[in-house]
Amino acid sequence: MFTRKIGIDLGTTATIVFVPGRGFVINEPTIVALSLPDNSVLAVGKEAKEMVGRTPADIVPYRPLREGVIADYYITKAMLKYFISKATGYFNILKPDVVISVPAGITQIERRAVINAAKEAGAKDAHVVREPILAALGADIPINSSSGNMIINIGGGTSEVAVVALGGIVSWASLRVAGNKFDQAIMDYVKKKYSIAIGEQTAETIKIEIGSALPSRQKLEFSVRGRDLNSGLPRNLMVNSNEIAEALNPYLVDIAAVIQNVFNETPPELVADVMEKGMILSGGGAQLAHLTDFFKGILGVNAYVAEEPLFCVAKGAGLILTHLDVYKRTLLDKR
Repeated sequence: MFTRKIGIDLGTTATIVFVPGRGFVINEPTIVALSLPDNSVLAVGKEAKEMVGRTPADIVPYRPLREGVIADYYITKAMLKYFISKATGYFNILKPDVVISVPAGITQIERRAVINAAKEAGAKDAHVVREPILAALGADIPINSSSGNMIINIGGGTSEVAVVALGGIVSWASLRVAGNKFDQAIMDYVKKKYSIAIGEQTAETIKIEIGSALPSRQKLEFSVRGRDLNSGLPRNLMVNSNEIAEALNPYLVDIAAVIQNVFNETPPELVADVMEKGMILSGGGAQLAHLTDFFKGILGVNAYVAEEPLFCVAKGAGLILTHLDVYKRTLLDKR
């Protein structure tokens, strides 16, 4: 089967690829493993992530995107080439049209870099679309309606908040606090409270297994292993969900403050629409337990998690590909 269209959720932490008619064909970490002696790419995605924290000095696992934008052009191009080839088939001679997600606050230079990297990686034509628009589409929000809807997309590198109406973004804010900062907060908390160093992957596992936005009576527990900073020896530790809620609280308060700022900049009529319908949460961070209750408690507005929140942006990219003419207004400049 020849694949002519690909939607890519190019995230700081994970890249998800959607192909119309086939669904989600790729969901892999946004990581590239480089061999330093010859500066060559050794592995991409899952294979590269398995190397994190386990490599010799001459192999470096590298995240080519930082806070949603390209930090290293060469590595991003190599990674996109891998994902596009994997989605289309390595022997497919037909170059695909590609829709790629970008942060709402992306600059013209950063946008250009994404388009050029995609074309050099094998795309025939590349469209970049702002993440909140794609997340709203993927969450089944009628973006062309005159009624306002608020989407809060919490990814790996950024949290994007936007009020969408009449096919565009009315007000928005982007905060460089999301899943990666949550992981770091857990690492710092365990280090400070227990004098135990744990790795990035361990912190991510803790967040996924017992992460919570609010403390509760029925707290969950999780056993982890790390390095005792006093003795230097391995040590087992039991952490609970209430401790994780305490560790994440400052960052969640920051996200709530940004949501409040977006409300302050939104026309009253659209604020009333959001109050009536509630806020929609998408992205991997939306899966944090009790997050909707946390936001409702601070902001006084109901919040709901979209269906399959992790895939909303990629699903939105797929919808735009399927109805490219209808959604041309939402596309950023292709030049």
